[in-house]
Amino acid sequence: MQKPSRRTLLSAPFAAAGAGLLAACSDSDSPSHSGPQHTAGTAAFVPQGPKGFVNPSDPEVLAAERKRGSGPVRMVTFTAAESMLDLGGRSVHSWAYNESVPGPLVRVTAGDVLSLTVSNRLAEKTSLHAHGVRLRCDMDGAPDLTQPPIEPGTDFVYRFVAAHPGTYLFHSHVGMQPDRALYAPFIVDDPKEPLAYDKEWIVVLDDWVDDIDGSDPEQVLAQLKPGGSMGMSMGMGPGHGGPSPRRSASASAAPSRSRKRMGPDRVLRDSHSSMLHGEGGNVAYPHYLANGRLRTDPSVFRCNPGDRVRIRLINAGSETAFRVALGDHAMTVTHTDGYPVEHKRTDALLIGMAERYDVLVTAKDGVFPLVALAEGKKGKALAILRTDKGRNLPAADARPNELDREVVPARRLLPAESVRMDDRVPDRDLRIRITGTMQKYDWGFDHKPYDVRQRHAVRAGERVRLTLINATDMWHPMHLHGHTFSVTGLNSAGARKDTTIVLPHRKLVLDFDADNPGLWMLHCHNQYHSESGMMTVLGYKR
Repeated sequence: MQKPSRRTLLSAPFAAAGAGLLAACSDSDSPSHSGPQHTAGTAAFVPQGPKGFVNPSDPEVLAAERKRGSGPVRMVTFTAAESMLDLGGRSVHSWAYNESVPGPLVRVTAGDVLSLTVSNRLAEKTSLHAHGVRLRCDMDGAPDLTQPPIEPGTDFVYRFVAAHPGTYLFHSHVGMQPDRALYAPFIVDDPKEPLAYDKEWIVVLDDWVDDIDGSDPEQVLAQLKPGGSMGMSMGMGPGHGGPSPRRSASASAAPSRSRKRMGPDRVLRDSHSSMLHGEGGNVAYPHYLANGRLRTDPSVFRCNPGDRVRIRLINAGSETAFRVALGDHAMTVTHTDGYPVEHKRTDALLIGMAERYDVLVTAKDGVFPLVALAEGKKGKALAILRTDKGRNLPAADARPNELDREVVPARRLLPAESVRMDDRVPDRDLRIRITGTMQKYDWGFDHKPYDVRQRHAVRAGERVRLTLINATDMWHPMHLHGHTFSVTGLNSAGARKDTTIVLPHRKLVLDFDADNPGLWMLHCHNQYHSESGMMTVLGYKR
């Protein structure tokens, strides 16, 4: 079995050409020789907050980046703008990168320097976060914490070393923007790839509400809060771009849309999932997408019978976990959140928001549905794997038996030896309670909403044990910026991840090494929870 060639990888169903990938090599272009680049040419950003912490562009940050090396520079441009998008037979007016959903695939090799220009042609501020990437702090895209948000009509250059191979995700980190089409897959290839496979299939999952019968994400967020949407103020969420009034986000950019009626009630009141130990979610999405397409007109991936296919599964949704299976196939899990695991066979996977899983399958002869069931909700996304030349496709409501068979949770995955953390005794213990209720929609940590001035202190070089105690009736996919952690078990360190599900009234213990100085967000990746206050900051003390 041959490892995939570069030609094979680039024949996957996203084209990097649309992203404007170019190469330019110069030592002087290395990020170790320059600070953050943006059109305004302003000085390094220093956020509000207590003194004595490492700021996003401080010397400690630049020193950590130098240790990552400096390879060829890969240049990409994303234009964030209003766009008409075809979801596979249904056109919607939304916001997107380069007028596509998902945004263009960005693909580099580990060690490359990525120079990604975000050109903001929206009527609101924006930013870009490289989700899961261990990068320099001032390129993290957390507005008002690591950078000022990108103003309308201006550009910002994100420039960093992509040091670790894996499957990642770009998305906006401002307000409810990620619940539009402001997201894109990011793949960092391993120059010494140990896996052998013939083809690669990237599958990006999403839940979709924007411009469906007059709805938009801001309206939905308002509906979830006490009092409902009709009489509520629609101000920007805490710490995300400052206190600008939030009209309908679409109306703020397109006056013609402001005359449209408010969307229907999207609050989901009868959700339940045994896998998630309670409610599956609180938003009744009208559609679910796989690679930007509705299940009535799915994308089709073609290969040959017997091909070994690497499937990179990315949940870009904002409020939905997906239970994913490929009809008549078993999957072998090889990676989670970009890091290798001891290979584990499974029939299906439960993927929380912003989690990623890589799996291997050996393609059988025929046509097979890859189904992403909206866990605890009604609806699903669909994509097709086919190896024959027939015309018939699986029905839009296909439900493979594998969805109801074995589902391997992340806590049962073990890290590959190459990424296993040692048994070092933690130097610091942090305990954070996850708090809030559906009735008040007052999500936060330790009963406090997000404030950019918050700091949970750590010091460089420490092994930190972070205990998350979920005191709510909801599950939460928790994400730590700038680091990976080990999900600890009773007897051993678990898989390396950056995003993980914490079930209701359970606790999860995570170990990580404080080896990336700066100020880093910890937050729930349910976009509606984070925008309601479920975010905080881990800060490195000097």
